[in-house]
Amino acid sequence: MLGKLAKRLRLLGLDVTYPKISADSLLLRLSREEGRTILTRDSGLVKVRGARAILIHSKKLSEQLREVISALKLKLSPQQLFSRCAVCNGELQRIKKEQIKDRVPPLIYQIFDDFTYCPVCDKVYWKGTHFEKILMELDQLK
Repeated sequence: MLGKLAKRLRLLGLDVTYPKISADSLLLRLSREEGRTILTRDSGLVKVRGARAILIHSKKLSEQLREVISALKLKLSPQQLFSRCAVCNGELQRIKKEQIKDRVPPLIYQIFDDFTYCPVCDKVYWKGTHFEKILMELDQLK
C-alpha cells in the first residue's frame, strides 16, 4: 500500500522496512518484535488493541510524508539523506570511485566523485539530480 512512502522515508535516512506480508497478525507480530510503528492506510489495523500503528489518510506522497513527520515528531536533516538503501534499507557505505567504474554509466563516472553502495544488495548511489530534488522536498516539508 505504501511502498513509495517507504522508499522515500529510506531516502530521507530513516530505518524503514517494507515486509512482503499482508496478514495483519504477521505485521503486528513483526512490529512488536522489532519495536516498529506500522504505517498503514488500513483503518482496521490501527484499531487493533496494542497495535503501534499510524493511519495514513492521504494518497499523495508529499502529504503522506507530512503525516508521518508530524505523527512521529521527526526531525530530518540533509546530513542523514541517502544514508539508507532505497531498495532494501541497508546502511550505505562510501566506496572509492575506482571501485565502481564498471558499475555506473560512463557519464556518471566522469561527472561525480562521491559514491556510496549498499553492502546488502550491492546497489550503487551518487548525489545526482534526485538528491537535489529530495533536498528541495525536505525544505518544503519544514
